[in-house]
Amino acid sequence: MATNFQGKVAFVTGGSRGIGAAIVQRLAHGGAAVAFTYKGSKAAAQDLVERIQASGGRAMALHVDAADAAALTQAINDAAHALGKIDILVNNAGVFSMASVADLALEEFDRMLDVNVRAVFVASKAVLAHMGEGGRIINIGSCNAERMPFAGAATYAMSKAALVGLVKGMARDLGPRGITVNNVQPGPTNTDMNPATGDFAAMMHDLMALKRHAHPEEIAAMVAYVASDEAGFVTGASLTIDGGFNA
Repeated sequence: MATNFQGKVAFVTGGSRGIGAAIVQRLAHGGAAVAFTYKGSKAAAQDLVERIQASGGRAMALHVDAADAAALTQAINDAAHALGKIDILVNNAGVFSMASVADLALEEFDRMLDVNVRAVFVASKAVLAHMGEGGRIINIGSCNAERMPFAGAATYAMSKAALVGLVKGMARDLGPRGITVNNVQPGPTNTDMNPATGDFAAMMHDLMALKRHAHPEEIAAMVAYVASDEAGFVTGASLTIDGGFNA
């Protein structure tokens, strides 16, 4: 059953493909008007907008690099102006580079922090001018914030662990305004970045209670719950959906 988001407006970063696209579709299917950003997938972004509009929904795509603070802030302001407000912010845009700390270039380190952490702060700060009581801020973190059982992803794990502390503090800051702030922490999920048939899939499945990747729609379902009125008492939480990767 689709969660009711009639009359709501959502903004999703990195929404043209993978988990982001599934979130955009789930919120739009529930009745929300959805604005989303994309960086390099213009055709995919336009196709998603057209599919949502064809089914009677409202969607708009904005070409933005999440690492560009000014552009991200402007996109949020533009979406709020076009759609009237923003009730739900989903910070989904993320990047991943795999290398040992001895080999990872400083530029890659900075890029992961800029997109995975700094952009979350930038978007959350910007959206507050357009968000009222009952607002929802949801970050797409990672189960790796709590468990990193293989080498080469220290910086990625650090970037996602940073969101755990950020969410706890933001929940305190925004609680008096009636705004909840939470992380959704997926495990291995079948996307272009981490395909279920990829080189590392079998190794990851060996670490899990459920021996498969998640479907993006399963992650979107958790996001839809946290974004819903039913989750009004959930804040400052990091909700893991990882098939038992961290069990």
